[in-house]
Amino acid sequence: MATRSRSNNFENQRELILAQAARLFACNGYAATSMNEVAAACKVSKATLYHYVRDKHELLVQIAQDHVARLMTLIADVDPNNLAPEARLRQLITSFVRAYAQAQDQHRVLTEDIKFMQPHAQELVLRQQREVVAAFSKAVAGVRPELESTQLHKPLTMLLFGMINWTFTWLDPKGPLSYEQLAPMVADLFFGGLTAVRVPESVVNS
Repeated sequence: MATRSRSNNFENQRELILAQAARLFACNGYAATSMNEVAAACKVSKATLYHYVRDKHELLVQIAQDHVARLMTLIADVDPNNLAPEARLRQLITSFVRAYAQAQDQHRVLTEDIKFMQPHAQELVLRQQREVVAAFSKAVAGVRPELESTQLHKPLTMLLFGMINWTFTWLDPKGPLSYEQLAPMVADLFFGGLTAVRVPESVVNS
């Protein structure tokens, strides 16, 4: 049987569908969002929507997997630069905070809706997340090698992610503090504590 060919803009349309679905899931919740609503938001028929995904669960899985894959790409982009340990960890922190500014919906879906995934899909996403955490743990241990033997680099990494991962729950993108300004503040706080945090110039002058 012949396979159905993909149109030239297949990937662009797929990205649009995933972005609109992520927005709906983030705003209304995965369980409360219907495929009819996703189709309407994408301005396509429901039949067209099913050309791109089998069902709502696949939408959820693709949103989560794509988001984690982008985070893994950020790590890969930093690794070849041969940065000193502290500079490398700072770059990772900055890259992640900036990325979350553009992926708030996807990150909310990942953190709040993974419980709706079927076990095999959930395990795949969690395994990818563990790889991201492991890369950060390695970067933390690079700055403080003595922490690795005590395994303290792992809980310190989770404390760091605690600062980064939940930013979307309180930071107003339209407020006086941007993700771009927040990124070095997170790094300063992690490395030097409260006294090391530098106030952005634009905040001082506002």
